[in-house]
Amino acid sequence: MKNNLRIAILFTLITTVLFGFIYPLAVTGLAQLVFPSQANGSLIVNEGRIVGSSLIGQPFSSPGYFHTRPSNAGTGYDAAQSSGSNLAPTNHLLLERVKGDAEKMRAENPSAPIPVDLVTASGSGLDPEISPAAAEFQVARVARERRMPEADLRGLVQKHTLGRQFGFLGEPRVRVLELNLDLDAVHPPH
Repeated sequence: MKNNLRIAILFTLITTVLFGFIYPLAVTGLAQLVFPSQANGSLIVNEGRIVGSSLIGQPFSSPGYFHTRPSNAGTGYDAAQSSGSNLAPTNHLLLERVKGDAEKMRAENPSAPIPVDLVTASGSGLDPEISPAAAEFQVARVARERRMPEADLRGLVQKHTLGRQFGFLGEPRVRVLELNLDLDAVHPPH
């Protein structure tokens, strides 16, 4: 009995040290060597300061910026409260929010169809990207607010449009934060 207890305690200590300290340190060290940007959160630095991450969306409410998808994560894009709304497609709260968002979008661009990702949140509520159609929908507003030609703005959107991963996975997408940072650099708001 005494021998079994000693073995159990020794085994617990060894596995705690191996899997609680050595393994996490080795994996973290390897990640820092092989994928340092990703291991540190894919942070975006602008003019020497961290302005966000390429993995987590940010709200942009000014009409002179491209807007991201709606977020249900906390008060919006709160990574500690990442989640969707968990409301069913027939839930009146979800329907009213989408209807209200769609009315705002129609007022902004009455002749264009509203891309679904501008009125629906992603599953995590943290999506940093929008579809090229969602970016195109916003071009007229941003160009008007920035007093710049729409063609120049479309060029910036194209520059920040990512294709399908490996050429066949997912859909083309536009990273909103990088697009807005580039927009500020090229044509600062008035």
